[in-house]
Amino acid sequence: MRCFMASIFRQRYTVKDESGKTIRKQSKSWYVDYKAADGTRKRVKGFRDKAATTQLAAKLERESEQAQVGIIDKYKNQQKEPLSKHLEDFRASLLAKGNSKQYVEQTLARIKPVFGGCKFVYWKHIDASLIQKHLADLRCGKDGISARTSNYYLASIKQFCRWIVRNQRASESPVEYLSKVNVNKGQQVRQALEPDEIRRLLEAAEAAPTRFDTTGHQRVVLYRLAVETGLRAKELRSLTVSSFDLEKCTVTARADNTKNSTESILPLRKDTAELLRTFLSGKLPGAKAFAMPCKYRMADMIRADCKDAGIDCEDSRQGKIDFHSLRHTTGSLLAASGVHPKVAQSIMRHSDINLAMSRYTHIFRGQESEAVAKLPDLSLPSKQSQKATGTDDLKVGGAYKPAYKKLAKNAYADSDSMSSIGPARARERLDTRRDGADSKSLQMSGLCTEREPMSANDTSRERNTPGRIRTCDLRIRNPLLYPTELRALQF
Repeated sequence: MRCFMASIFRQRYTVKDESGKTIRKQSKSWYVDYKAADGTRKRVKGFRDKAATTQLAAKLERESEQAQVGIIDKYKNQQKEPLSKHLEDFRASLLAKGNSKQYVEQTLARIKPVFGGCKFVYWKHIDASLIQKHLADLRCGKDGISARTSNYYLASIKQFCRWIVRNQRASESPVEYLSKVNVNKGQQVRQALEPDEIRRLLEAAEAAPTRFDTTGHQRVVLYRLAVETGLRAKELRSLTVSSFDLEKCTVTARADNTKNSTESILPLRKDTAELLRTFLSGKLPGAKAFAMPCKYRMADMIRADCKDAGIDCEDSRQGKIDFHSLRHTTGSLLAASGVHPKVAQSIMRHSDINLAMSRYTHIFRGQESEAVAKLPDLSLPSKQSQKATGTDDLKVGGAYKPAYKKLAKNAYADSDSMSSIGPARARERLDTRRDGADSKSLQMSGLCTEREPMSANDTSRERNTPGRIRTCDLRIRNPLLYPTELRALQF
């Protein structure tokens, strides 16, 4: 029977009676089939009374229409489900996307404690301020979680809320505006080991007794392999004898044990490959390469060896040391060796090159001083090299080469001849010309009452003498065009 856009019906099913004959039956209760506000078909169990089920169908249809125009919340039915149900669906979705089981369980393990601590039962209970306060409480105290762990918790909660919105179970995420806390403020980061500290660590481990069911020589090989390859503790723990190809000098980490779920083939140094050949001799291909303690004791193991080597594991300035510090050492050694950042990113197997260059690259002692020493020498020149004359900054004894050489040559023909005969003869010649000019001027002018004409030779020479005032000679009008020798001799 149709009821507006909804329909009510009784479900039919088949069963077998005592004789094994198949018979068809129908349910005693009525069901409602209707179109929800999001466009999907929904089926809801009604009542045994047909009229009551018809009223229910009309109510569901009316709410669907109101939700489409925004009168009521179209996600009301979804929000009636408890958060535990949504979390189970979220788990199934993550597994369906191909995520590892460990990643899925770790994500849910970060969400459930926060929801439980805040006493959230339904979606409408989720409050961003309560989550922020609860994470702050978890960070307090000596045994509190770190800022980075707190950010991981928040990231998992945001991931779950975004999944709810994408699956049309809610209109918006209530925690989207929350931001991460500063991981560097008041937090101790990991430090990378210096090259000499690595050698001291290997020497101390070789001489140390068995610790955490691992011999000293096993720890030496383990530390060395971790530093040279950047393999994580989980990846090292999964290695078997067959993981090494000592002829090609490579080690392979399987996809199910790597962080990015991708098989990784890393190169080995030749001397390290020879060390591994001796270390792995006599073991079956499927045997574990290293006997390692549980992940919670790895830090205790390396810190005990660092203590024997005289290395401070809790340096407040440099940072703490744990087993993952060996991976930080790998990135720092690659950078200090001048390896191209893209090659370092490939060896470290990071998806972002900034992660390899910032978090996993540390500065060793003395690198800053060496870098500054390579800067250009900015010392001032010595006083001996600063000797110059005038503002032209010409060295003493340098030949004078005026920029107006061609103009001076055309204006004053005697300048070239005087410069060629030398300063002494030029002075003598100029004095002779001055004496003649003075004598002639007295004879010509007298008491400035009359002037006598001059001969052609005298006129040409008098025009070219610097003593004349009225003249059309351009060289004399502009004294700056005199050659330096003549200007010096004039006075």
